[in-house]
Amino acid sequence: MPQLDFRKPRLFVDAALVPGESVALEPSQSNYIGNVMRLAAGDTVLVFNGRDGEWQAQVAGRKRPDNLTIVARTRPQDRLPDLAYVFAPLKHARLDYMVQKAVEMGASSLRPVVTRFTQVSRVNSERMRANVIEAAEQCGILSLAAVIEPVALDHYLSQRDGRRLLVFCDEAVAATNPLHALRGELPVHSGIDVLVGCEGGFAEEERAVLLRQPRILRLSLGPRILRADTAAVAALALVQAMLGDWTGTDLPG
Repeated sequence: MPQLDFRKPRLFVDAALVPGESVALEPSQSNYIGNVMRLAAGDTVLVFNGRDGEWQAQVAGRKRPDNLTIVARTRPQDRLPDLAYVFAPLKHARLDYMVQKAVEMGASSLRPVVTRFTQVSRVNSERMRANVIEAAEQCGILSLAAVIEPVALDHYLSQRDGRRLLVFCDEAVAATNPLHALRGELPVHSGIDVLVGCEGGFAEEERAVLLRQPRILRLSLGPRILRADTAAVAALALVQAMLGDWTGTDLPG
């Protein structure tokens, strides 16, 4: 793992990062730097845009921090492993938590799917994107996970690439050692989709369609029924430990 500077604040900026470039701060960023972090003109922060790596930037502004001057690159741009987290939407705070944890666990895309027992009818994609950015700022990630608009489960399954491994976290499968099951899928060449349903589980007709997918692994997350947001962390940790970029062998990006 690269050496990270945990002392300096990190900010996402949607602008090109070039030495000498001036980048205007959004009001919330100005408040964070000036009032929360107590930084002033001449102090430095780290910035990234998801494209150009991480850069050191100098705070500027007369009365309050209102812009940054890009100084020098501290880390080159990387890429996330091709690991999609596919999930039935949750309500508000629990969805916020789940999005943040999925980003911390290295998911490259977040794909809401509406199932028969999904209790949430609308998904605030902009709020999800804001949570992606906040999590990336806090945990040192340079690339941003893509937020995909929600679709029905059957539509998602009809459109997905059948060469990808579909890890189906199925509460109906017998509780066996998940590490052994995942080890049997090595190596992975075409990316991984990790699917977790809502707390009502999957309907039998949905499970039947899922089990007809061309490359699928039914995965047990243990003998206890997990909350959907807990299942996200458990499933992604298992996949990263056995098949993902924790192994030192990168998934395709």
